[in-house]
Amino acid sequence: MIPTATYGRSLRGWLISAGLCTLSACSGLKKPPDTTDRLPFFNTPDWTARWIEPSYAAYDSIHRIPSFRLTDQLGRAVTEKELEGRITIANFFFTRCKGICPRMSLNMAYLQEAFRKDPEILLLSHSVDPEADSVSVLAAYAGAQGADPDRWRLLTGDRDLIYRLARKEYFAGDSIGISAAGTDFLHTEDMILLDGSRRIRGLYNGTLRSEMDRIREDIAILKKE
Repeated sequence: MIPTATYGRSLRGWLISAGLCTLSACSGLKKPPDTTDRLPFFNTPDWTARWIEPSYAAYDSIHRIPSFRLTDQLGRAVTEKELEGRITIANFFFTRCKGICPRMSLNMAYLQEAFRKDPEILLLSHSVDPEADSVSVLAAYAGAQGADPDRWRLLTGDRDLIYRLARKEYFAGDSIGISAAGTDFLHTEDMILLDGSRRIRGLYNGTLRSEMDRIREDIAILKKE
């Protein structure tokens, strides 16, 4: 049976449930008076927004995507070093998905075109079905999507590592993986924005074109930091 996709969290729902960071809730990490030109950090799976100044002791312990080693559509190794100094947009998909993945891939292609002249932008799509999504399968899928292998890297590798990254590091949800029935792959429409230090700075609904425009706006903000 070909796996089907299941929707994950709604971005708007997360923002409503998380709310804005208050002085008491953030243990002294006060929200600046004007955040129109600042993006928060996200350190926990509840997606609480935190504005953390470099002068705060907590600044050095902001959550970062840790070390990893995966393989892209050309068979090249990809590690966390690829993310250093680059703004990264990450998502999770699988090539046989007929639900939300085609829309997410169209939107990743849209972002690739929007930033085609900007080598500082990196797109990462992690397969949640790595056994089926071999290097050759990813290469064919990438070609169909028009993915530039130096800008948009489709990743496969160890299943446990990918799921740990998704659940524990990108906070993409505990539901990612095989369903209880053992027939469907559950994943999420989330796209996650990282800064050049591998810190999480934004969450977006990857199926909506309007959210891609918000990513573009937030990247412009990150570039001013």
